Amino acid sequence: MQNEVGGEIADALGVLLRRTTRVQLYKTLTADMGEALDELTYPVLSAVARIGPRSAADLASEVGLDRSGVTRRASRLEQAGLLCREPDPLDRRATLLVLTEHGERAVDELRRRLAAHITASLTTWPPDEAQAFARGLRRFITEGPFT
Repeated sequence: MQNEVGGEIADALGVLLRRTTRVQLYKTLTADMGEALDELTYPVLSAVARIGPRSAADLASEVGLDRSGVTRRASRLEQAGLLCREPDPLDRRATLLVLTEHGERAVDELRRRLAAHITASLTTWPPDEAQAFARGLRRFITEGPFT
């Protein structure tokens, strides 16, 4: 029984983590957010918002790109005023990617859109089931194999 549940969860996670699933979600979330913010740049902006100022090299593993890929995407976000580069106080040779005020507002909007998208997908669920799912998922993330 336990193996069946584990397999079911593994299959569901496989769908969620598939690149095409993420890209489609990012396209939906970034629609009408400006030319620089799209399914390619979203992961970089989101990572900076989630983990704070980082170098392109440090962000690379976080978003599954190499440093040059992060740099290209960060440059687009910088040109749009969503990110800026600041000197790294620990390494004078490096720069950190930092959210601007405009970037923070964009992230707030993206998070609002994501929450609304998820909420809309749960409208057919009984409220107690949706709440139990949210609690179970949080517990799985904090106590499960991802810790």
